[in-house]
Amino acid sequence: MTMDSSYKSRKVITIGVVSELTGLSERQIRYYEERKLIFPERSERGNRKYSFDDVERLIDIANKREEGVQTNEIRQEMLKEIRKEENSKIRKQMIKGQINARFGIQKE
Repeated sequence: MTMDSSYKSRKVITIGVVSELTGLSERQIRYYEERKLIFPERSERGNRKYSFDDVERLIDIANKREEGVQTNEIRQEMLKEIRKEENSKIRKQMIKGQINARFGIQKE
């Protein structure tokens, strides 16, 4: 049986379990949400749901905070990474378009 990597991004973990996994208090986790460093989903009952990716991000945030990095610096770094990924995708699409145009490949 093979597992798809998408399980890491599924928002199914409760805040209590995230707290146990990360060693952060529920208050700290909610604070990082307020600072727009993590983005849990809400269940029908309004409970926060996190993914394994969120758990990894929270551990990274906690490590940076221990090193003295401020939350606004962490958010700026996060935004830079997102922009870098978006720019990389755009560049790849442009190169692919140039190659297709050069070799006369039509998009269907």
